[in-house]
Amino acid sequence: MPWLVKHPQSVRSPSGLEWRVWKRLPMVLLVGTVLPLLIAGALWLTAPGTDAASHDPEALRHVFVLIGVVLLHWTLVLTVAIGCGIVMLMKGPTYVADPYPLPDSDTPVTGPRRND
Repeated sequence: MPWLVKHPQSVRSPSGLEWRVWKRLPMVLLVGTVLPLLIAGALWLTAPGTDAASHDPEALRHVFVLIGVVLLHWTLVLTVAIGCGIVMLMKGPTYVADPYPLPDSDTPVTGPRRND
């Protein structure tokens, strides 16, 4: 039996919000990454001192917080992308798996049996 056989009476649900969100995710990822990194770069370059922000604990703290914001943003975008993928998969066609005869079934098994 081939893998992923579509059910003959399968009906696809119409697409909705998930496709609009899915198409906007690359731009959201880009803006959410570039904006905090630009702020971190500006803080690093405008810090007083000879070695820029290398000896200023306040500037380092701000840079580390902004890097944390970028990583959190990536995690949130990935979570939304996984959610969109699940919704798209669930709205798609129905697939039929191999039949599994239950040994304690009250009704006899109908259809061809596989002897593996």
